[in-house]
Amino acid sequence: MAVFRVALPASLAAARARPPLGCCPPPAPCSASAGAMEPEPRWLAGLRFDNRALRALPVETPPPGPEGAPSAPRTVPGACFSRVRPAPLRQPRVVALSEPALALLGLGAPPADAAACEAREAEAALFFSGNALLPGAEPAAHCYCGHQFGQFAGQLGDGAAMYLGEVCTAAGERWELQLKGAGPTPFSRQADGRKVLRSSIREFLCSEAMFHLGIPTTRAGACVTSQSTVERDVFYDGNPRPEQCAVVLRVAPTFLRFGSFEIFKSSDEHTGRAGPSVGRSDIRVQMLDYVISTFYPEIQATHASDSVQRHAAFFREVTRRTAQLVAEWQCVGFCHGVLNTDNMSIVGLTIDYGPFGFLDRYDPDHVCNASDTAGRYSYSRQPEVCKWNLQKLAEALDPALPLTLAEAILAEEFDTEFRRHYLQKMRRKLGLVRAEREEDSALVAGLLETMRLTGADFTNSFYLLSSFPAGPESPDLDEFLATLTAQCASLEELRLAFRPQMDPRQLSMMLMLAQSNPQLLALIGTRASLARELERVEQQSRLEQLSPAELHSKNRSHWAEWLLEYRARLEKDQEAADDTAAWQAEHVRVMHANNPKYVLRNYIAQGAIEAAESGDFSEASGPPGPPLLVPSRCWGGRAPTNTAPPALLQVRRVLKLLETPYCREGDATEAREAAEPEEASGEAGGAASRRHSYSSKPPLWAAELCVT
Repeated sequence: MAVFRVALPASLAAARARPPLGCCPPPAPCSASAGAMEPEPRWLAGLRFDNRALRALPVETPPPGPEGAPSAPRTVPGACFSRVRPAPLRQPRVVALSEPALALLGLGAPPADAAACEAREAEAALFFSGNALLPGAEPAAHCYCGHQFGQFAGQLGDGAAMYLGEVCTAAGERWELQLKGAGPTPFSRQADGRKVLRSSIREFLCSEAMFHLGIPTTRAGACVTSQSTVERDVFYDGNPRPEQCAVVLRVAPTFLRFGSFEIFKSSDEHTGRAGPSVGRSDIRVQMLDYVISTFYPEIQATHASDSVQRHAAFFREVTRRTAQLVAEWQCVGFCHGVLNTDNMSIVGLTIDYGPFGFLDRYDPDHVCNASDTAGRYSYSRQPEVCKWNLQKLAEALDPALPLTLAEAILAEEFDTEFRRHYLQKMRRKLGLVRAEREEDSALVAGLLETMRLTGADFTNSFYLLSSFPAGPESPDLDEFLATLTAQCASLEELRLAFRPQMDPRQLSMMLMLAQSNPQLLALIGTRASLARELERVEQQSRLEQLSPAELHSKNRSHWAEWLLEYRARLEKDQEAADDTAAWQAEHVRVMHANNPKYVLRNYIAQGAIEAAESGDFSEASGPPGPPLLVPSRCWGGRAPTNTAPPALLQVRRVLKLLETPYCREGDATEAREAAEPEEASGEAGGAASRRHSYSSKPPLWAAELCVT
């Protein structure tokens, strides 16, 4: 679809004066003009705002300044929010809308009439870009702090996001709306408060993908792009280039986070930074009362007269939800990338999608964020980091919740709840539908070790196990093993994955330093990097001595050994059932409901981004063009290859695919198949392109993509 300019119907563009919002001062208009009028919504006219957070928590009114000037960066003491206004974009237009997310707000399905659909999208572009405000919306930016990569960073806040207000629905639900990328706020520091199209598409798609995978998450209702641009140094090489500005409409019960309670932190002993509201215990109690009464009403009702027990029950529940959440991440191979305390939801949701990634080749030490050179937020360390973040939340709640009590709760709850939820989920992924057995943990650990040794694709290996022939009368494993080992890493993939990252001279110098001055090596924090580099060199040497046939034989042997254990466990599970046929049906149903066929792999997101940047948001755009070849060391990069990459993937088609990630009876398989790219083989050497199925093992060039 070609780039189009939003044209509003005359009635939609009709101006009107904005009424005052109760006893709160009305938000400043979006335009620099003092006499600006707001357009009248049609489709969105039924949204009813009731902005409880701004009534319950202290709000800073911005200091006086020139009309229309952006919010100046500043410290915001004694407040949880600061009033702001979105900065308008040039010619906003919709990239995609998520109908399931918008339905939460009581917005109906899209009309069949093309003209009505166009008017609906034009209205969405206007209001969801921030170019106009809905009646009752009160834009504000939230003040919070955070520990980033283990160090307290002081005041952070919504530097690129804006609270619009809270929509109350006929179903009795309350949803906070937020615009991400709508312009500067007091918390933007030296940045411009904008988000670009590529990062906005990633957040939009992953928010919805995670929901449909069944993982607690914030939602994304819309992604809007524009003709406005900002300069971004994509490759961090001193050569910025203009990129399109975009805005994501985010939806959640609340966007409050662990860092919301860190604004009271006194000067940190390591960084010297402090929160902006040190000593304001009254606001801490005010925030606790608001959060518990609004989002944990059952706790409020049970402990209405005892504040310490109420706060303890709240922290216990946050701990349980966080443990369950990270267990869900581990079971689907999701890596968050930036698990700072300011990116941890106070209600147990996945929040703030930045340099995330889903595992392709199973590697427990996988780091999806290329900026995380120390591997703090690697896949295997996510549970440990979430527990560490809860410790920081416990410290932030003291003295409203005594620290000793909070630490006892954390020690009692987190590990136990994580292991329980993780094993329960993994048992379902393996189709174990009867009683749990002691050996189940060892069976799961054995599977993951087999996947690590063979470099198996995480998502596809679990999905294929759904068709594993169970039972002693089943045919031999040869055919199944052939299918499963095809999901293992090839010699070429492994050599690419384990190629050395350091120049040989640099490595030699580091080894000399390790011998002559190990204290200095530890001080500059390169000991772990050196160990990983030596492991890569050793692994690369082994791979050079290995032939493809030998690798295949090793992989087959590893899988055959584990599958025998798995089959024996399935037989025990089946023996516990009265009806074999019923057990088999339940076994298959449970596996299909817990092992997705589709996840948002990085290369799929990248294809959607390239399509959107060229203005193609929905329909197939004919034969694929040449690959976009950019350096692979930064997000958006793709290594040059002799084989042309897959065709451009469209945002709306990818979104539709991600809405049905599981193979279930009665699913709209036609919609999934329509969203899948067709297989089209071309001549060797890339004269033509072969479209890559989204459910296949990723193409080799996908390993070259990295996110920062």
